[in-house]
Amino acid sequence: MQQPDALQARRILIAQSIIGLILVVVALPFGGSVARSVFIGSGSCLLANTASAAWIFRAYRAQERERLVLRFYTAEILKIASVLALFTLAWTALDDLNIPALLGAYVATQVMSTLIAAHPGNQNLK
Repeated sequence: MQQPDALQARRILIAQSIIGLILVVVALPFGGSVARSVFIGSGSCLLANTASAAWIFRAYRAQERERLVLRFYTAEILKIASVLALFTLAWTALDDLNIPALLGAYVATQVMSTLIAAHPGNQNLK
């Protein structure tokens, strides 16, 4: 991953890791069930986005636009499927799963990292 877009993706993934850890630490006082649910929500987001970025930027060639667009669509479909599979696995495996904490952590990790990456101070990737 040496392209500017790949570096931006890497920054987003790093931000998601940090945000996920912060969310888990903040959730600890609310009990193990909530912290575990937050961990699963943030982790699912990070895992799906990491796999998606790896799929898109492997052997990257901007000149092959049709193939690149196909990679984006394929990666997005795989990302959605993997998140649904991870959430389903967590739902079936854990009796004390806190659904609002799980979904809230997923959304917070996804949105906050994107907002941080879009901040004007983070645009200088050259």
